[in-house]
Amino acid sequence: MGNQTLLACGMAAGPLFTVAYLLEGASRVDYKPFRHPVSSLALGRAGWTQTVNFLFTGLLSLLFAVGLWRTGPSRWGALLIGVWAVGLLGAGAFRTDPVSGYPVGTPDQLQHPTRVGALHDLFSLVGFLALAVACFVFALSNSPGWALYSIASGVLFATTMALASAAFSQHQRWVDLGGLIQRVSLTIGWTWQTLLAVHILHT
Repeated sequence: MGNQTLLACGMAAGPLFTVAYLLEGASRVDYKPFRHPVSSLALGRAGWTQTVNFLFTGLLSLLFAVGLWRTGPSRWGALLIGVWAVGLLGAGAFRTDPVSGYPVGTPDQLQHPTRVGALHDLFSLVGFLALAVACFVFALSNSPGWALYSIASGVLFATTMALASAAFSQHQRWVDLGGLIQRVSLTIGWTWQTLLAVHILHT
């Protein structure tokens, strides 16, 4: 596979992931996008669609990491994007536990997380951390404007993900906005990856 095709995979992953979860979330009864996480879409009879979304965009991001390794300005950055991709793949392979009352009839938070749910959270956390750090690593090897954008993206991505995590842990101030905050965070992260791919393709 050619380098340009590999880099284009990184450009396509974010928009595809976003459109898929928006369409799926809009079609679910009792699913509240402002309150519930994207991962909860993997629960229930139609949950396979979000599982495929995780796995497909994880594969695209992994191919992007290969392209960055071959052509990008930072091998460390490429490795971090690879870890982010593995995090997506792991999030797809292991379904999340119910949280914030979705699906209907489940508690806001399980008293004891399942092993599968704990693995989902672990892969997600590692992936999120890797993407945040990648923003700072790629900031070191490009123009001042790109560096500023990357640093801001890394800070905002990490901050909003921390707030979303607090919300899903049932922090009273944030719990009803957890899904919205997470979507803002994902938009920040995916937009940065998309623009990174565009930036590398045009240099």
